[in-house]
Amino acid sequence: MAVRVRGVRGATTVDHNTAEEILDATRKLLEAIVHANAIEEDDVASVIFTTTGDLNAVFPAKAGRDMGWHRTALMGAKEVDVPDGIPMCIRILIHWNTEKTLDEIQHVYMRGAMALRPDLYPDNKIVLKEGEEV
Repeated sequence: MAVRVRGVRGATTVDHNTAEEILDATRKLLEAIVHANAIEEDDVASVIFTTTGDLNAVFPAKAGRDMGWHRTALMGAKEVDVPDGIPMCIRILIHWNTEKTLDEIQHVYMRGAMALRPDLYPDNKIVLKEGEEV
């Protein structure tokens, strides 16, 4: 089977624009995505972290560095400010070199971000409610 670059998505929300809360939520989300897909840093091409405009206390990519991802390209960006969008939302897109098919990829949505992709329930997504773990 050929190795391809696949996108693995995840999103979560926070209640407050604080560095501690943003980093904690981002770390939990990143760890859940990695665990659900058995991702190893060496197979990751890059990771994009985005936040809605109401989150600016810290770069969420710092959570990736804090968990030891020092060799992987990490980048942060702002989401488009869409009316009626989910506020205080952090999204992650991992570009992952893998032999897995698109149907085998497990996307992870937590907290208020569970509403982002209801079209994927339940076949291609792990949805975590507050307090649940992968």
